[in-house]
Amino acid sequence: MSTSSLPYWPKGVPRTLSLPQVPLTHYVQVAAERFPNKPAVIFCGSSLSYVALLTRVEALAGYLTQRLGVQRGDRVLLMSQNCPQYVAAYYGIMRAGAVVVPVNAMCTQSEIRYYLQDCGARVAMVAQELLPQVIPLLQPGDVDALQAVLVHAYSEGLPAQPVSDEVPDVVLAPRQWTEAPGLHGLEDAIAQALPAPAQHPHSEDLCVLPYTSGTTGHPKGCMHTHATVLASNMAAQVWRSMHMDSVFLAVAPLFHMLGMQGGLNVPITLGATVVMLPRWHAASAARLIEQHRVTTWSAPPAMLIDFFASPAAAQRDLSSLSTLAGGGAAMPETVANLLQTRFGITYNEAYGMTETASFLMCNPPARGKRQCLGVITPGVDTRIVDPETLRELPVGEVGELVTRGAQLMRGYWQNEQANQSSFFELDGQTFFRTGDLASVDEEGYFFMRDRLKRMVNVSGFKVWPAEVENTLYEHPAVHEACVIAVPDDKRGENVMALLVLKPAFQGQVTEQDLIDWSREHMAAYKTPRIVRFVDTLPKSGTGKILWRQLQEQERLNTTSVKETP
Repeated sequence: MSTSSLPYWPKGVPRTLSLPQVPLTHYVQVAAERFPNKPAVIFCGSSLSYVALLTRVEALAGYLTQRLGVQRGDRVLLMSQNCPQYVAAYYGIMRAGAVVVPVNAMCTQSEIRYYLQDCGARVAMVAQELLPQVIPLLQPGDVDALQAVLVHAYSEGLPAQPVSDEVPDVVLAPRQWTEAPGLHGLEDAIAQALPAPAQHPHSEDLCVLPYTSGTTGHPKGCMHTHATVLASNMAAQVWRSMHMDSVFLAVAPLFHMLGMQGGLNVPITLGATVVMLPRWHAASAARLIEQHRVTTWSAPPAMLIDFFASPAAAQRDLSSLSTLAGGGAAMPETVANLLQTRFGITYNEAYGMTETASFLMCNPPARGKRQCLGVITPGVDTRIVDPETLRELPVGEVGELVTRGAQLMRGYWQNEQANQSSFFELDGQTFFRTGDLASVDEEGYFFMRDRLKRMVNVSGFKVWPAEVENTLYEHPAVHEACVIAVPDDKRGENVMALLVLKPAFQGQVTEQDLIDWSREHMAAYKTPRIVRFVDTLPKSGTGKILWRQLQEQERLNTTSVKETP
């Protein structure tokens, strides 16, 4: 779709961007030169300046390459809650010429093992409370296994007295891990001040390999270069009029693409200040917005619903907030109205994927439409096509949303089958199939209608049912499993599992037993919140479980319950 047909394109925003051909690490160095004493990260009462951040990044890059043997293109796993150490590690890995593999801090040992095996990482950087999931995978001396782990405690670098009683105990905990083969202290590594490689990476080098859960049950690594991440980053800055004196609130997890871009790469690229929370806490977020005059906050709707429902939102001065943005799920109409009428804030809804480094389409700030994916942004070409024929459909018809742009990943890591099914040629250009069913109106605004692929959207986190089902089948009592999405007012959707038990286990295990077991074997956001035992699951003539029928039936049941007086 041509941008020339968009009557409400934001004034002053170019149709295409002149993208810098530099790596992300370039901006850490530039910010340290331009604003050496300016706070880069404010965290639990501590303040890390740009010149101090650069020193830490360079030292970590030196340690990774000179002590741990990390080479250009190697993958390094990064697993932690939000903190200044995460920021230094993230850019330190890139400065070494290596590739960041961000892992959800809620992942279990088996999930981490899969990531390590799939990407071939031999070095990991991990927060100390997550060590129990990683230590069993550490095998120094085995070239085909994890050989070294850099460990950090959040308390290292914090002031002697906590800034408030809102700081979590896990953040205040002192260094607790003990010396062991293969374990290295992150702060000890920085203290050695080893010089970083002479050359920065190139803009087309891989820089981050985030994993997105797969429809076949195995997560897939999305190959992003400095150039693809920067393309999304720059487009968001221009679209939302962000600048060097913007103050960002980073609460969304940095391992998730929304947090990685909105709370890390965008502000660092600008030389702005990031006010960071280790985990979600509504009262802390309100206090920090007031105290530091936060202007910009990227968050999923579930987080904002919780925030504006808390007493702290009404008690604090939030007048500095000028940009409140996010995506991953539609913002409920009632909440959007509340933001506008009570707080004078318009939520800027957008659409993006891990495969597009987050920012892809967005509502014009001055003329957004509610529960809308937005319009195309600079350099992006998005179409609606027939999922079967891949021919473009006219305005108003529902079809699969396909897209191309500079922020699109280079492909899935070592997964040619997934690449073959995800990319196709249209009008001489390569487009990516999102798997989302949408339509576009006569003004160029896109609206989500359904999903071509099975997926549950839990507070902005994608959960693919096949992956959860594969894990459930490992339980000795499960004969058949079907995972579906059910509506949730706060989280958007929840994971529900319909299970047929083996005869020997009927009456011997409960639904809660399966929920508790699931929590031990998969990340919390993937764990079924609801488990229901059934005698049979409906199947097609070819024996496939009719998941869509079950999902629609459950949605009707949920609607009926809500409408019952």
